[in-house]
Amino acid sequence: MTEYVSTTPGLYPLPDWAKDDLSDLKGHQKHDLISGDEGEAITAAYEEARDEVIGVQQDAGLDRVVEGQLRWDDMLAHPLAVADAVETRGIVRYYDNNNFYREPVVQDDLEPTGDVASELEATAELTDGDDLQAVLPGPYSLSDLATDEQYGDEADFLGAIADFLEGEVDAFPEHETLFLLEPSLVENAPDDGQDERASEAIDQVAGATDADVVVQPYWGALEEKVYAHLLDADIDAVGFDFVANQDDNLYNIQEYGAPDDIALGLADGQNTLVEDPEAIRDRVEWVEGQLGVTEFETVYLTTNTETFYLPYGKYVEKLEVLAEAADLAEVTAA
Repeated sequence: MTEYVSTTPGLYPLPDWAKDDLSDLKGHQKHDLISGDEGEAITAAYEEARDEVIGVQQDAGLDRVVEGQLRWDDMLAHPLAVADAVETRGIVRYYDNNNFYREPVVQDDLEPTGDVASELEATAELTDGDDLQAVLPGPYSLSDLATDEQYGDEADFLGAIADFLEGEVDAFPEHETLFLLEPSLVENAPDDGQDERASEAIDQVAGATDADVVVQPYWGALEEKVYAHLLDADIDAVGFDFVANQDDNLYNIQEYGAPDDIALGLADGQNTLVEDPEAIRDRVEWVEGQLGVTEFETVYLTTNTETFYLPYGKYVEKLEVLAEAADLAEVTAA
């Protein structure tokens, strides 16, 4: 029987109090952003905020708990932004939305920093152990967001990013699930040859953990060839953004199949309208119905994107909806 698991891709909004406190503590200039060597007051504020968002997830009843990535000034680029081999430069647009990040420019050989691992270790101390979910940018998206001044070749740079992320995952504490966020697979789809290399890079990072690995593209559907190559990677699940593109995502599954597990992005991570749990459950049934005899071992119910776009109160409500929808789906399936 299918197991329904409520979760999110992480990247949460800061609690309102933390926004105010950190604005006073950090300032707003480039040199005030996170670099990995924050002082005690800033570190304490982030720790308190992390404790709060972990508690919110637990109170909501989510099946997987994430750290929340509250320190990530640079959204998906954060793991590079805190690396010694990287210089962060001017502000650039984060895909086609109204958020921005500092351009990470790789100027020396990349080495894992352990920054994300330390955040995850702090989270593990507050969870039951079997519900911990790690979150990282996928290697293709991270290479797409960064600038290379060290390796000199697109394939070599992607390989270096994969090595870097593999090293980061090696340092993680035990975790149940790893979400690799890959919006660039949709927003800046790889060309012929590059699509195969992207799949190999994802496979490499996934191989660094014994946890279930979910690759989560979003803001649309993958091109057919990109999707077909992604299925060659040794991953447990692919995520589908059914908020942004329903038809093409269904087509990919119907035409090319899917892993035994699947992640369904059915709640809108960017819209303040809070979905009804029964409506989410009905969308799950509709998707499964469109796939005929296909039955998945695990279905992850999640927002289609990260939720840092949302007001804090709305984000909390979205988590509660996902948890209740997963419970409803389990009852219906039984």
